[in-house]
This record gives sequence, C-alpha cells and structure tokens, in this order.
Amino acid sequence: MSIKLLLADVDGTLVKTDKSLAEATVDAVHRLHGAGIHFAVTSGRPPRGMAMLVEPLQLKAPLAAFNGGLIVEPDMTLVEQRTIPDDLVVPIIELLDASGLDAWVYRGAAWLVRDDQAPHIEREATTVRFQPTVVASFEGFDSDVAKIVGVSDDYDRVESAAAAARERFEDHVSAARSQPYYLDVTHPRANKGDVVKLLSAKYGIPPSEIATIGDMPNDVLMFAHSGLSIAMGQSGREVHRAARCVTTSNDEDGFANAVERFILRQRS
Repeated sequence: MSIKLLLADVDGTLVKTDKSLAEATVDAVHRLHGAGIHFAVTSGRPPRGMAMLVEPLQLKAPLAAFNGGLIVEPDMTLVEQRTIPDDLVVPIIELLDASGLDAWVYRGAAWLVRDDQAPHIEREATTVRFQPTVVASFEGFDSDVAKIVGVSDDYDRVESAAAAARERFEDHVSAARSQPYYLDVTHPRANKGDVVKLLSAKYGIPPSEIATIGDMPNDVLMFAHSGLSIAMGQSGREVHRAARCVTTSNDEDGFANAVERFILRQRS
C-alpha cells in the first residue's frame, strides 16, 4: 500500500500524556515530509489549541479543529466553519445538564464556562494554552457555536449522554467521546470522517492512499474512510477492533513507531 497522506489525532496520539511532543514524534513527521507524504492533524481542540504544533512539525496542510467544525490554515486563516444549528444549542445544553455533565461552549475564539473551578477546566486550559471566559449562563450564546462539550469523571454517564444525544438529535449533530471524560457535540459534518473526505478532495488523493491514526471513539469515523487505520496502544477495545493496525502507546513513541513500521517501511 502506497500512503500519500497521514491524518493524525492530537491528544492521546501525537502528544504524550503530559501534552508534550516527543522528539521521536517530531522526527517522524519530518521524515514524512522528506518522503513526500502529506501530514495533517485533526482534534477536538480549538484552533488556538493547535497553534503550538505548527512550527515544530512544520505543518502545511489545513488544521481541522473541533473535529472538523473549524478548518484553518497553519497561519490561522479561516478556510471553512461548520456550526451547530442555533435552535439545537439550548436543547443540547439542557440534555447535558440533565445527564449530570458540566457543559462548555466553544463559540468563535471564545471558550465559555459557567464555573471555572469545575473538573478538567485547569487541564483543558493547560492543554489549549488559554483560559476560559466565565459566564453566568449560556443565554444569548446560541449562535455560531462550533462545539459543546459535556464533562464528567463518571465515564458511564458520559457514554449514556452520548447515546442520548444521538438518539434525540439523530443526524442533526455529531456526538462522540474525545476523551473518556469529554463528550463532544458538533455539527453533523464536523467529524473526522469528513476531514478525511476534505483532505482527499483537496490533494486529489483517494481514500485508499490515506492513513489515519487515533486513540478514541471519535477517531473511528476517520478509520472507516481511510485505506490504513492505526489505533494507539492505550486505546480501548472498541478502537482497536475498528483499526487495521495497532501501535504502541502515546507515551511509548506509538506515533513514531507507527510511521516507521506501517508507512515508511512499506515504501522502502
């Protein structure tokens, strides 16, 4: 199989648990560039939370933030935006509240929360490298919403809320876990499968010559639209079963190992 483009998830895949880029990862991406293989990233992060990857990885392809809800060039120029239908924003937040999840709203460049001491706020701020804006309520913020996140350390509750959102809103939204404690709700075409389609069209590369690598259930859709799918070693059984190959964990140079074993070695 001749791979001409690799699309990678960020958290749990491209970066280690401490959110750092391993030297082996940076070297692997540079080797892809040297081999003439396009490299792109997609994440549930906002664009500002992906900016720190641009320089060390010498990114040239568009960045697919919010799982494809906001596409930007490496210089942060807007390419395309897909937002949640305005009339669904309040019902989605109400569903998350009723499910016992804390809700966050991403709107434009803003990250809105009702309590900046809630679980995972500090973790997220460290990851994306900017602080949230605290609001008394989300009233009046129901337009131009790129992503709504439900947060809880009760993983079963997160999964139940994901199922409830898919059942209630059907194909009007995309609802999938980006971490065990995060439920991402976005525009129905803001999913990583559609990111593969976008890159395929942009570069004229058939899906059979695109590889994807990730670690969470929201990465499974991009697996389904690529010729080579790779799951990270620490992924759950659901992700492993959906992938064609499995590499080591993100703290064991899993990304670099996958590039060497499954992509570059096949070209030699």
